[in-house]
Amino acid sequence: MIEIKNLHKSYPMGDDSLHVLKGLNLHIKEGEFVSIMGSSGSGKSTLLNIVGLLDIHDEGEYFLNGQLIQNLDEKKAAVLRNKFLGFVFQSFNLITYKNALENVALPLYYKGVGRKERQKVAMEYLEKVGLGEWADHLPSELSGGQKQRVAIARALVTNPKVVLADEPTGALDSTTSHSVMELLKEINEEGMTVFVITHEEDIAAETDRIVRLRDGVIISDEVTNRKVKA
Repeated sequence: MIEIKNLHKSYPMGDDSLHVLKGLNLHIKEGEFVSIMGSSGSGKSTLLNIVGLLDIHDEGEYFLNGQLIQNLDEKKAAVLRNKFLGFVFQSFNLITYKNALENVALPLYYKGVGRKERQKVAMEYLEKVGLGEWADHLPSELSGGQKQRVAIARALVTNPKVVLADEPTGALDSTTSHSVMELLKEINEEGMTVFVITHEEDIAAETDRIVRLRDGVIISDEVTNRKVKA
């Protein structure tokens, strides 16, 4: 599903450059539940941005669902993102003046789905995350956990191949974090590939595989006890 070969990424820093990713090799199969761990500056967010087609790499190869990703303009990247990827962010990224149902339905609007159909599908996904009764509520009327569930419903509404979650529990307390991870597990058990960026050991331990980055290189790639017990 996601295959990365000898990936490099640098950013200009005045007269010099900052080499963030240094020859990464990573293969994530369809249906895997993987966490990427690393401290600030390790390259995990840069990796997520490249996998999510929000940034481009300098060297190496990136395959998404068997397609070589190269020379994409923003329009082509947007089409692929809408087709294959769903995003969940630490800060939720909900539109404050739209209610929960409208936030979830938004990706369908960009796909050209009619209003009646997108509201129907959005409600199905709100109910899937346990928030059907909160459809008419604005983000300001929701708790942090509820906002993240709305964000997950929004990520799922286009039926993507991969969910990319960037610190999805970073703004939540431990109990709410656990419930969000349980929801991601359920999504994964239905066959969806889930790719989580986190710096929290207990969150990573709830995934099936932990890839650790340090200074732009992978230092370990291990199956967790959760996977072994399964």
